[in-house]
Amino acid sequence: MFVDRVKIYAKAGDGGNGSISFRREKYVAQGGPDGGDGGNGGSVVLYVDSGSNTLLQYKYKRKFIAENGANGKGDKFHGANGKDLRLPVPPGTIVKDFKTGLIIKDLSECEEFVLCKGGKGGWGNRHFATATRQIPRFAKNGTKGIEREVILELKMLADVGLVGLPNVGKSSILSVISDARPKIANYHFTTLSPNLGVVKTGEGRGFVVADIPGLIQGAAGGAGLGHDFLRHVDRCRLLIHVVDVSMNEGRNPVTDLQTVNRELAEYNAELSARPQIIAANKSDCINEDLFDRKSFEQYVQKQGWTLIYISAVTGMNIPQLVNTVEKALKELPKITVYESEMDINAPEISDDDKRELTVRIENGVYFVEGEWLYNLMGSINFDDRESLMYFQRVLRNSGVIKALKEKGCGDGDTVNIYDFEFNFVE
Repeated sequence: MFVDRVKIYAKAGDGGNGSISFRREKYVAQGGPDGGDGGNGGSVVLYVDSGSNTLLQYKYKRKFIAENGANGKGDKFHGANGKDLRLPVPPGTIVKDFKTGLIIKDLSECEEFVLCKGGKGGWGNRHFATATRQIPRFAKNGTKGIEREVILELKMLADVGLVGLPNVGKSSILSVISDARPKIANYHFTTLSPNLGVVKTGEGRGFVVADIPGLIQGAAGGAGLGHDFLRHVDRCRLLIHVVDVSMNEGRNPVTDLQTVNRELAEYNAELSARPQIIAANKSDCINEDLFDRKSFEQYVQKQGWTLIYISAVTGMNIPQLVNTVEKALKELPKITVYESEMDINAPEISDDDKRELTVRIENGVYFVEGEWLYNLMGSINFDDRESLMYFQRVLRNSGVIKALKEKGCGDGDTVNIYDFEFNFVE
């Protein structure tokens, strides 16, 4: 089964919590806090698997969560880091943000990409020991791993796209010019998924051809099978437009060319402007009484296309077609690699710059929320006086107290910070 578009949920592992521990051993003079740090959470990493050409493995399993970091322990033992979760994707996979549709990354080369970065492990209490605070009874919790919903969309990496109406001989041509063995039969929609073939033109030379399932009128709007696979033509530098000139099905070749190009243009205006070579297939059995050769050739010439009469069955002019394609590709730009439209792995902003918070009032209670504040609450020991004093200093220095006053909070009013309630005192 060919699958080229899936939605997945990915979450990196959370960082482990720092440990609150004290070393108390007889005859050991240098005791004190020895809580170890938590381990970092595992990241979700995408990598290119050159041997794959489908996203089938993500059709039924769509939720992927990396391993959490382990908590720190006493005696300065560092928690184990969570293992990264590595997900293979075929070459040419584009990662898009589900909500915005923006491109996050184009995985067209053999590279790795961190989709979701693991959370950082929290500090143990030994990091909070100072000359005036020698027995810190609090540690820092690990931060949460990043989570995302993304679309994985495969756009095949092919230099040349074989396009045309159903049953015009695209698969036959692919089987003749490459080692690909697509299904071939004398009926419409024989090809149900794109096929790739490598055309070898000499030592170390060649190009990749994609056989795109037959388009029909209305394909860009969802008719037939071609609409599902038009995206695979996006990267093609050159199109081989296959048209049946035998007249055995009673269709006008000019009308066939117009139909397919209209669908390409409706899907993406740039596609119809791509260089085309018209492969007039089944030329070995043309019904000359029905085929208006002059009108056909005039139309192709007017469009500025190259015309080659071929026969996939007899091999007529197949070498000429391959040579013409090879020469044309030398003059064309390389395969398109899409630029990222959003940077999800930009350098982290410092805590001072990202301390955003919201204050809302419900039933007379002031609720304060913020991601950094949530992480802070996990590191506070509310039964310890020094830890509470540290918490109060952070609230004042980070602007929480100021924000509460601006909202009208005064002496005796109730403040709730993630289920921790206290009365406000100026």
